[in-house]
Amino acid sequence: MEALFIGHAYIDITFLAESLPTGDDKTIANDYAVAFGGNAVTAAFCAAKLGLKAEILCQQADDWLSRMFLEMASRAGVPVHGRKVAESSLSFIMPKDGKRAIVRCRDDEFRHPFPTLNLEGCRGLHLDGHMADAALHYAKVCREAGMLTSLDGGSARPGTDELLNYIDVAVISERMCEQMHLNPLAMLDYLRSKHCKVGAVTLGERGLVWYEGDQEAQTMPALDVPADKVIDTSGAGDVFHGAYFYSALTRPELSWAEHFDFARSASAFAVQHLGNEASLPTLEDIEAIRASLPEAA
Repeated sequence: MEALFIGHAYIDITFLAESLPTGDDKTIANDYAVAFGGNAVTAAFCAAKLGLKAEILCQQADDWLSRMFLEMASRAGVPVHGRKVAESSLSFIMPKDGKRAIVRCRDDEFRHPFPTLNLEGCRGLHLDGHMADAALHYAKVCREAGMLTSLDGGSARPGTDELLNYIDVAVISERMCEQMHLNPLAMLDYLRSKHCKVGAVTLGERGLVWYEGDQEAQTMPALDVPADKVIDTSGAGDVFHGAYFYSALTRPELSWAEHFDFARSASAFAVQHLGNEASLPTLEDIEAIRASLPEAA
């Protein structure tokens, strides 16, 4: 294991349709994809496809959806450490016009404590704030051992404030800023107060604002993906996290500007594909995107 990812796993059913039926109506979707899902989980699959030896700690049920997920992970070469729940989790995702509507079915009532894992050889930890007790435990262990700790702050969850005390790299969504009643720059100040070495707020098609160390806040535009090429934005943020985390662990000599540039190219690839599995780029895909797409105005 080179990196441990802790989060909540889903099976994502993503479909393209003109509208959602109501009442007794029916409709036919134009296309669909079935894949793994979840913030840290998708980041792990992304990092693994890029070449990192990633392992996942997530909830796990004894049902056919769990067996489907484990088969996906096996094909990707990603070992899974499960924590018992009664039912697997599902996401129904409808991308449309650069946005995505999501209905989630989630079971996070754990029946046992989180497992104790052997972290020999591990160099980094990426979290999404789910499984809060395990996240805090491993953040403390990994920070003390000098490993890189990273947080996908997609939402303000119970325990996030304490967890941030053990995070090196915190990349926060606009949604979490809104939940905490902070604008992006105020969020960066908050992350500095938690002693995060790198902090960022992702702004979707508007790019991100970020800092590294004692530097002033900087902006990085997104890449200009033509609107008619944007198919599914639902996993693009998770791919962004997986890509910067891979870059930071495998190329630590680079600056965070370079890690984030690499990640925005991965994300620009992701939005042009339906479903998380098809959205995962190779190193060659990322280089092709970097060479072909300009920054958004």
